[in-house]
Amino acid sequence: MDPLSRPKPIGVAPDGSAMVATMKKPNDLADRMRGRRDRQKLSDGFSRETFTLPLDEARQKARALLDRYPVAAYMTEVECWRELHDGCIEFTMRGLPTAD
Repeated sequence: MDPLSRPKPIGVAPDGSAMVATMKKPNDLADRMRGRRDRQKLSDGFSRETFTLPLDEARQKARALLDRYPVAAYMTEVECWRELHDGCIEFTMRGLPTAD
């Protein structure tokens, strides 16, 4: 490995190992945040479904789900969304599994 491209230690972790700074891309951060969010969602009682669709179809799908599962009864919402590099929209719908 070229010594100039080798990661440089930036500190010491609590376990005594060296912490290393590496170049990260925005997708790396998005993936890490999604993983953290997914771990937190496991026990909150909501059901979630993720879709990846072209913009117009994504709008139609979200509207159809909001019409079918009204906010007042199911607490339905678009929990998160992002535009992908190909122009599609990835979004997650969240709602209660049943209306009480």
